[in-house]
Amino acid sequence: QVQLVESGGGLVQSGGSRRLSCVVSGFTLSLYVMSWYRQSPGKERELVARITSAGGSTNYADSVQGRFTISRDNAKNTVYLEMNDLKPEDTAVYYCNAQYSPFAMNYWGKGTLVTVSS
Repeated sequence: QVQLVESGGGLVQSGGSRRLSCVVSGFTLSLYVMSWYRQSPGKERELVARITSAGGSTNYADSVQGRFTISRDNAKNTVYLEMNDLKPEDTAVYYCNAQYSPFAMNYWGKGTLVTVSS
């Protein structure tokens, strides 16, 4: 069974750092483009960061550019999101996403809540 399990969320002070992890199982991670999305109450879910299957290319939302870093370790079946200089507006539920377009595969984790205090 395909599973994506996020961890690392919690309460962090403004200006602090946090690393999220997404451990996957049930599919070949190296074939998938991996992304982190987030959603705050009353807002649409937005793409935060994306990394290609080989890890050679990344993409970030303007709001997190220079502060967040996405990475992957296919051997460990894990994707990471390093978050630095966190701001209250970063508060959201963060979701891990896996995509394999040739077969229209699209998997989601259940999310992990990150709360940034002022």
